[in-house]
Amino acid sequence: MSKVKYIDEVEIKNKRVLLRVDFNVSLGQNNTVADDARIRQSLPTIKKLLENGNRIIVVSHLGRPKGVDKKYSLAIVVDKLKEYFPDEDIALYDETDKIKSAKERFVVMENIRFYPKEKDYSTLFAKELANLADVYVNDAFGVCHRSDTSVIGPPKFIPAYGGLLLKKELQMISRVTDNPEKPIVAIIGGAKVSTKIDLLNKLIKMVDYLVIGGGLANTFLCAQGKDIGQSFCEYEAVQQARKILSTAKGSRAEMVLPVDAAVAQNKDDKSYELMKVEHIPKDKSIFDNGPESSARIAHLIAIAKTIIWNGPVGYFENPAFRRGTDFIYYSITQNDQALSVVGGGDTLAAISKKEYLDKITHISTGGGAMLEYIEKGTLPGIEALKL
Repeated sequence: MSKVKYIDEVEIKNKRVLLRVDFNVSLGQNNTVADDARIRQSLPTIKKLLENGNRIIVVSHLGRPKGVDKKYSLAIVVDKLKEYFPDEDIALYDETDKIKSAKERFVVMENIRFYPKEKDYSTLFAKELANLADVYVNDAFGVCHRSDTSVIGPPKFIPAYGGLLLKKELQMISRVTDNPEKPIVAIIGGAKVSTKIDLLNKLIKMVDYLVIGGGLANTFLCAQGKDIGQSFCEYEAVQQARKILSTAKGSRAEMVLPVDAAVAQNKDDKSYELMKVEHIPKDKSIFDNGPESSARIAHLIAIAKTIIWNGPVGYFENPAFRRGTDFIYYSITQNDQALSVVGGGDTLAAISKKEYLDKITHISTGGGAMLEYIEKGTLPGIEALKL
């Protein structure tokens, strides 16, 4: 069976390299980069390619623009890259013809989602991208679960390799999936059950404790017949949630749902009430785990040897409702014996300014990609590199 070759396993010298990265950074006020972690994590790949005399053409998306939208221009990413590569002349171009004739050896292509054929796969656009370079390198684990043109297209036409970040991601997440040490605790938060049905069914067979939090948990509470007031609930997924609860009963995995919650009128409230999930008033909503739920999760994390965490368990954007998510984070950092893998855009946003980040074994740049890789064992972007 063919496998992915990485740039540290082959010699790529004096070539034109089309480098797909995930520079989908979070934006701050006045259109600035709020957190450049995703840029920093691909720096080793960029440095290695430049050191070998290659010319690189960086391809990334930013946000979810509907057509060309200057708010999502990669100009702010270029400014950040110039801080890390002060000796390089880094240029941003919005047309492939300009990239072809450019003199700079460090070129950034304008937001790939400005091009209509990126999301709607196009062989012609894939060829157009491939024609810019001699070699394709994918270092964008965070988009490998997508079948976008820039992710799966160019490897059909030019030699393709994985970058150093992609290699690290797959090695670390494989340690969780291939032969993990038990007990295994998976904590899955976020909002929607419907997008995670297959994943949850896979985790039930794989882990010892499956902790459900956030909006996801509300749907399961509803499936248990509890009245959750005005809380977010995916009512169309309640039946599927019931099936998962039933499957869990027949498996060795224990499903752990909140038993108490921080409840308020709306998400921007500064104060809240703590109450059991059986007693949620009809006019109020759940916005975070309560202390009893947090204590139960902390105990499971403390005894775990393998921890998977994806998704906050409360509306962490409001400081009043971030205690449950913070509790999970600090509990993981206190367990020196466990292999811990944490991922997901919202999760990273919730912990990005925290201390003790080095206590987590691996912080993944991909949320959906991490979960889909755990579920399926591969991704479209990875398969494309095996051609």
